[in-house]
Amino acid sequence: MKTHELLVEELRKMPSETSWLEFKHNKYEFDMIGEDISALSNSAALYERARAYMVWGINDETHEIVGTDYDPLTLKKGGQELESWLRIMLSKNANFEFHNLTIEDKKVVLLIIYSAVSQPVSFKKTDYIRVGSYTKKLSEYPAMQVQLWDRLRSTRFEELFAKTDLTLDAALSLLDYGAYFDLKQEVIPNTQEGVLYYLEEEKVVVKQDNGLYAITNMGAILFAKKLSSFPSVSRKAIRVVQYNGSNRLDMAKELVGNKGYAIGFVGLLDYIDALLPSSEVINGAVREKKSLYPSIALREAIANALIHQDFSITGTGPVVEIFDSRIEITNPGIPLIDTFRIIDNPPKSRNEMLASLMRRLRMCEELGTGWDKIVLSCELHQLPAPKISLYEQNTRVILFSEVPFANLTPDDKLWSCYLHACIKQVSGDVTTNRSLRNRFGLTPASSASISRLLKTATEAGLIKPIDPDTAPKHMKYIPYWA
Repeated sequence: MKTHELLVEELRKMPSETSWLEFKHNKYEFDMIGEDISALSNSAALYERARAYMVWGINDETHEIVGTDYDPLTLKKGGQELESWLRIMLSKNANFEFHNLTIEDKKVVLLIIYSAVSQPVSFKKTDYIRVGSYTKKLSEYPAMQVQLWDRLRSTRFEELFAKTDLTLDAALSLLDYGAYFDLKQEVIPNTQEGVLYYLEEEKVVVKQDNGLYAITNMGAILFAKKLSSFPSVSRKAIRVVQYNGSNRLDMAKELVGNKGYAIGFVGLLDYIDALLPSSEVINGAVREKKSLYPSIALREAIANALIHQDFSITGTGPVVEIFDSRIEITNPGIPLIDTFRIIDNPPKSRNEMLASLMRRLRMCEELGTGWDKIVLSCELHQLPAPKISLYEQNTRVILFSEVPFANLTPDDKLWSCYLHACIKQVSGDVTTNRSLRNRFGLTPASSASISRLLKTATEAGLIKPIDPDTAPKHMKYIPYWA
């Protein structure tokens, strides 16, 4: 018997419906399903369960299989499919999946609902909860509301289960655990028990109360041989899109990764590098390839997108888009720190466990110096400063190829000037007309243009002179926050 059929058989053994389980026969009212998804997801979080369930085709009193007449994948409301409509009406952290099954020659529909993460799951902007076997508005039960928020604040996405009830053989077969030891430059233990020790210590695999094993979201997102084997994280696979030209009208190539981040990171960077135009330069007697973008800037920007994404926003993942003269790297969620303090601010991540393990695996820089290296490498190549754009639920970092100073927009000039001052400050140095000219690759003939830029940045409140009374040609500047 297949996994989902076995799951239904186990659920039927429950003596009654619970706060995380509901049986139905043929009732497919759209609003009811939306409210129940909200309630069951929130209840799963409250009672520390990874998942909750709705099952159609089961008698809710006897738990006998009676079958159901409908297919939720074909049900529509106003021409819109049920699942699509639910994802619009539910909050972005709602995560669920429908499965059509045949048990005892009868149609059964299983809806798996994942536990709420970060905040309660809402339907039409209202939070619901299960009270016994009934769905109620969460606001009507203040004590449960407080308990739920306390639970959500202490629950980390990385610790939730991506797959449960596995034998040790089955768990290890889904993970490329060899990559863990390779990245740590350690020898793989000779026994499964030896491997398990390290994976349990890293919270990649967890032993359950029933003696079987679960793979955590962190284990799946980093070491899955196939992310598609883990529905809770499969949509977090990174997507690479290349376009012809400077807009999204003409797509040239698209790749959706299906490996865990730790396994596929080097291959991902190699794939992107192969798509980028490059030139050959002669260094002495050696012919070298020169890319349009500093490799360290690209590496750190992509690593940041993976580490700092908001996993509670479902249905979307990191995207790398390649245009003729820029690369855009987008991830779900917005930074936890002010982007104007991206250089000097101490490191802060919403996914601390994931960030810590990725640093130990040498996939990203320690101590929050990634952005320092991104900006410095762009300056050394005399490229425009990387741009950070914030949207309602996304962050986008844009890396530019070479653009002459005269062709930069006023905003890009100001941002480059400000980040230059930040880099100088954290390096124990100051910004001057000369340092900024060198940053843009300009000659002394451009001193007047740079002086005007420094004056504009000062008036905008981005930088300030150390001594306002100094002669203009000797003026030294620091960031506004220094």
